[in-house]
Amino acid sequence: AALHVTSRWAERPYSKMAAPMELYCWRGDWGLPSADLDCLTVLTYAKFSGAPLKVHKLWNPWRSPSGRLPALKTRQDGVIFQTSKIITHLKKQKYNADYDLSAKQAADTLAFISLLEEKLLPALIHTFWVDAKNYVDHTRKWYAETIPFPLNFFIPNQMHKRHLERLQLIRGESWREDDETLEKQLYTDALECLTLLSQRLGTHRFFFGDSPASLDAYIFSHLALVLNVKLPSSRLQQHLRSLPNLCQYCASILTIYFTRDGETFPRLSPKSPTAESSDYEEEPNKRRNQILSVAVGLLAMVGYALLSGIVSIQRVSEDKAVELGLALEEDEED
Repeated sequence: AALHVTSRWAERPYSKMAAPMELYCWRGDWGLPSADLDCLTVLTYAKFSGAPLKVHKLWNPWRSPSGRLPALKTRQDGVIFQTSKIITHLKKQKYNADYDLSAKQAADTLAFISLLEEKLLPALIHTFWVDAKNYVDHTRKWYAETIPFPLNFFIPNQMHKRHLERLQLIRGESWREDDETLEKQLYTDALECLTLLSQRLGTHRFFFGDSPASLDAYIFSHLALVLNVKLPSSRLQQHLRSLPNLCQYCASILTIYFTRDGETFPRLSPKSPTAESSDYEEEPNKRRNQILSVAVGLLAMVGYALLSGIVSIQRVSEDKAVELGLALEEDEED
């Protein structure tokens, strides 16, 4: 019976979308349809709401029309690239997984999403992007292997900086990366949040009964990354595995919504140049991406040459320049 759970809108008279929509997102790994938290949230919500999106799963965010992932390309409203705005747009297109929620459930949705962003998300960012061992041995390594050369020298650093800024924004100016007390509080808040979610779910299939809502898309995406990714160090994963109802919750969503028609997500291998080229031909903005790739490659090579000492730039004073000029003139006369 569980395998026949459908979204609230799957049987409603909206078989066609008002306008064709295309979703650009990171490709999946570790048994997940996407390796990125925000992309996974949008993909899951689209499944819950029955939105028939054309999905482009990419290795490189610069292939997105906005240069960021996730991004939703629409005919009427252009490109939308923030998770909450993408979900809001899908709701406006009559793909609303929250259609049957009561006023209280709608308020609870906002409250729990805020709880995730304030309590669980900071620890998730710290686990993947700040924890030195996880970042070096897993996160940076994964992106360096999947993003094509030469962008894999540049994009992971850009993403790292963006996540640190996001963490700083959530935790406030008091946050310091090397403050052990603040780090301990960050994980304490996250573990308490997981326990609260477990208590709230109880024995229910989803957080508001037998049908999934937008809250389930947010919660699933946060939990699935913690649960599925094999990290060298993960306090969150250890605690989550001690909460069997949340583990079953994630497994059920993956089974019901992401394994139909043979859709599975095995562990990926580093991408081959041939596969990269073949996939690249199918993506938009080819000319722009080629120019950007060449430009970044040149910058990377120049930067490497400067940092390694192959090329050096020396500044000289005006008097020194005159002396060098006179010396060159004497050499020419000789």
